[in-house]
Amino acid sequence: MAWPKWIKVLACAILLVIAVLIAQTAAGPVGQNVSPMVAGSILLCFVGLVVLARYMVVSETSITSAGIRQTWLGRREVAWKDIQFAKFIPLLASKRLICFTARGRPVVFQAGTRELEIAFARIALVYRRRR
Repeated sequence: MAWPKWIKVLACAILLVIAVLIAQTAAGPVGQNVSPMVAGSILLCFVGLVVLARYMVVSETSITSAGIRQTWLGRREVAWKDIQFAKFIPLLASKRLICFTARGRPVVFQAGTRELEIAFARIALVYRRRR
């Protein structure tokens, strides 16, 4: 898993609260005075949040002999030979591994399990020493 279970549950709960608030506002007297363009943009933003939450729920990070890969909106992957430096960032919501490569911007991977967190920390140690 790329995201911890409690983050997934929290994201879904927040989406549910937002959906209820949108429905209550649309059904009430205030909702009758809202411009259709504003209502459409609010619904479009909500749909975007639903898509992001769905990818958070189904996203997976895998470490293989070829490198690191994570499914997300687009596929994130980096080969071992391309990594020049790696940094483990233990944030509250998600533990992250930032891999710096020679050919562009860094690639960020999330760890949703304790095993991935440990593996990320070890990878960061190995690539810190190589520098």
